[in-house]
Amino acid sequence: MHAAVAVFECLSSSVRLDVYKLLVRNAPHGCVAGQIATQLRIPATSLSFHLKAMTQASLLIATHEGRYIRYQANLPLMLKVIDFLTLECCASTADNMVGSASDTTSIEQESGAKSW
Repeated sequence: MHAAVAVFECLSSSVRLDVYKLLVRNAPHGCVAGQIATQLRIPATSLSFHLKAMTQASLLIATHEGRYIRYQANLPLMLKVIDFLTLECCASTADNMVGSASDTTSIEQESGAKSW
């Protein structure tokens, strides 16, 4: 539960959520910080703050490559969080669920949220 709370707190920032989505799309190789800053149009100083927080929450894996740091999404952690939600929060409704985690159409229509 502690890991899930840390993940949710960390991803409550739209910048961090955008970084995580970018790194998932670039899995398994990830991106170096400069690539992330360029693609998301985030100033390097602001990005480093977010990357540090995400790494401390174990959402990202940081690997040194010479003078660069490559960041990868910690997909096994996210799968554990999804399992936690499914087992602990949705156990009574898991058998009644229709669709999958990728089917967000009804949620978007109800909340007016944009697609991930």
